[in-house]
Amino acid sequence: MSGEAERARLGEERSKFWGPYVSERAWGTVREDYSAGGTAWEDFPHDQARSRAYRWSEDGLGALCDIRQRLCLGFAFWNGHDPILKERIFGLTGNEGNHGEDAKEYWWYLDSTPSHSWMRWRYHYPRQAFPYDDLVSENRRRGKFDPEYELLDTGALDDYWQLTVDYAKAADDDVCIRVSVRNAGPDEATLHVLPTLWFRNTWSWTGSADKPSLVVHDSAIAAAHDELDPMVLSASGDAELLFCDNESNARRLWGVDGAPYPKDAINDHVVSGSASVNPAQEGTKAAFHHVLTVAGGETAELRLRFAPEARDLDATWEAALTAREAEADDFYASIVPAKATPEIASVMRQGFAGMLWSKQIYHYDVEKWLDGDPAGPPPPDSRKGGRNARWRHLSNFDILSMPDKWEYPWYAAWDLAFHCVALAQVDPDFAKNQLVLICREWYMHPNGQVPAYEWAFDDVNPPVHAWAALRIFEIDGSKDFEFLERVLHKLMLNFSWWVNRKDVGGDDVFEGGFLGLDNVGPFDRSASMPGGGFLEQSDGTSWMAMYCLNLLEMSLLLAERDDTYEDIATKFFEHFARIAWAINNKGLWDEQDGFYYDVLRMPDGRSLPVRVRSIVGLIPLYAVTVLSRQTLDRLPRFAERLRDFVARKPEYAEVANISLDDADRLLSIVSPDRLKRILETLLDEEEFFSPFGVRSVSRFHRDHPYAFSVDGTTAQLDYEPGESQSGLFGGNSNWRGPVWFPVNYLVIEALRRFYAYTGDALRVESPAGSGTQASLADVANQLSERLVSVFLQRNGARPSLGASDRFQHDPAWGDQLLFFEYFHGDSGAGLGASHQTGWTGLVADLVVDAGWLKT
Repeated sequence: MSGEAERARLGEERSKFWGPYVSERAWGTVREDYSAGGTAWEDFPHDQARSRAYRWSEDGLGALCDIRQRLCLGFAFWNGHDPILKERIFGLTGNEGNHGEDAKEYWWYLDSTPSHSWMRWRYHYPRQAFPYDDLVSENRRRGKFDPEYELLDTGALDDYWQLTVDYAKAADDDVCIRVSVRNAGPDEATLHVLPTLWFRNTWSWTGSADKPSLVVHDSAIAAAHDELDPMVLSASGDAELLFCDNESNARRLWGVDGAPYPKDAINDHVVSGSASVNPAQEGTKAAFHHVLTVAGGETAELRLRFAPEARDLDATWEAALTAREAEADDFYASIVPAKATPEIASVMRQGFAGMLWSKQIYHYDVEKWLDGDPAGPPPPDSRKGGRNARWRHLSNFDILSMPDKWEYPWYAAWDLAFHCVALAQVDPDFAKNQLVLICREWYMHPNGQVPAYEWAFDDVNPPVHAWAALRIFEIDGSKDFEFLERVLHKLMLNFSWWVNRKDVGGDDVFEGGFLGLDNVGPFDRSASMPGGGFLEQSDGTSWMAMYCLNLLEMSLLLAERDDTYEDIATKFFEHFARIAWAINNKGLWDEQDGFYYDVLRMPDGRSLPVRVRSIVGLIPLYAVTVLSRQTLDRLPRFAERLRDFVARKPEYAEVANISLDDADRLLSIVSPDRLKRILETLLDEEEFFSPFGVRSVSRFHRDHPYAFSVDGTTAQLDYEPGESQSGLFGGNSNWRGPVWFPVNYLVIEALRRFYAYTGDALRVESPAGSGTQASLADVANQLSERLVSVFLQRNGARPSLGASDRFQHDPAWGDQLLFFEYFHGDSGAGLGASHQTGWTGLVADLVVDAGWLKT
């Protein structure tokens, strides 16, 4: 067993006490927004971030902190030309970008073990002045139909610094750090490197006089905090030590006196030469100021050590880096399938690295946020009835898996479920803890609703947490029944919330609004419907049918240890049967098209189908499971109730595809006959089946735009395979044609479940029109292969990296992967958030699964 595997087995909190839990962006977040109108981007912009203390969390470059984010360690850089130190990633706000918010820099999470005993981070920084104003003005000039203007487009990275930071733990509280500074230009250049230590500001909000301290100690920086053991940061080379306080620059921000050596004092000293730092060399923020002159093409190295006392930067430092990297190699070698090529193994490892780096301390107490702090001004009264006002109970202060630590530095309920499935392959305890957390009393609303995300906790995400719990349970060896039981009890509360709140007609056909699919419809599905009707949703109903089956499976597993759960299993079986009957008999299935659609129910009794061929009509495939004869034999009371129900309600038995005679029983919305019809469309490459996965909207709508008209209102939808051309939900995501990993992953799972019932007896043409017959298992493998291929070299280019010449032909760029939010429906180019390893990290799980790999 490798050293990292042993740490994972022990699961000791101390081994993860220090980790990459610092966000890439704390400015522009809801938590830091104290405006009257909820204008988070404008209330705390990037321009204030260097000068204004954060209330709830910190951000930084390649940074780590302790598990309560009391003390942080990160990096700042200056190329001698920029107007400010580079202390954080720059990007456009939701109102500045032509496709919403977007980071305008390049950095990579290259490696990490689950305990963070070994980590690697890389960043490319221009040698010339960073074009802040150019990026803002040009993107603001461009419209929805124009491509985004990126940092590479400006020419600022023609010559650049490649900065790589390696972290290796010699012990749980002893971190050895190597900073490699490569001059990727032709001539000599100078770079200022500032390893920075700072305390999160916890004192300004209460008026407390008690503050932690950073002081000089034998040419090192010593940290003292009442809740932490003493820590010392040591550095190699000659460096000036600079100190200030992590407090707001009140003079710059508000024109009044404040802290004499505020948060931006080090910035002002380095960039402008001002006498702004504390001459007493003490404070709550401090940095080593290294000035490195490096020849073109050469690399300089800085050594740092963060430990309880000053320790050497030679033999034991080198040994720790060598040993931890070797352990990381051994750990991932034990996971990667034998059939995987080195390129595929690299995709898997970087995928897991991105997921592990995307852990973040998430701190948000809604009651305190709404009412204000003792030492601060009272918030505007408008906040008391504004955003998240119904969530006063919510008090989060935990390490959570983020979708993207810059673009989405807050948890999203359904994203988190997918994260956990992939994370379970390397750290099942962390994955299980995440699902338990989202259901705890300080997250889940007292009425049973799961919080969606901080911009609107009231929004509704698909209920995929029971599915995730089952998948994690299986990955972890199907042995942690206590976890399964804890989650089941909480999710039953959430299930009841759905039934009580999202079934307006009480007829087992569900609504839900946008359900995470943003602009997938011709109109905003969360807004008031045209003509005053309400929308019965194919996806909302199918998610609930899937939810029933997931809770049924959980109950059956627990019933084998406690027969009380047989009653619960019966409840979810019967509820599933009613939902399956409803979706198939109340107008959502279109027999002529062989597809499921949303239906708008009008006040005058009209039913208007929304005939868009989208992922909404494929989600019914997800509601499928197989009851094996062995399970029914082990649970005779449940089996008897099932037989009794089928005998009393034969119409439900038929629509749920239940037979009294089969050895195994298929429970699914979609019958085998309808499955074949849907797959004819799904596997058509001119419809859904792109070279890189299933599109979110059929390519059919490229030549056949859809218009929905009712009572004088018309809404239109086209096939948009790239960035969004719609302003719905901010326009920074697009579900009108691109490929999204999470919904594809569930298609794969559904096909495998159907195959468990049909075996090779059911074969379909795949791709449609190819003449090649394939089993459903074969189709699942084909889809897996297409998804993974977006990251692999094809004819000398990686589809995910788009048309950029630098990314496609320079190994210093192209061999480092970015895990985008979604992918172009035709070309596979990565789009949206560039570090959404969260659910795109499912690619690592697909590699581990290995069923699609060729020998």
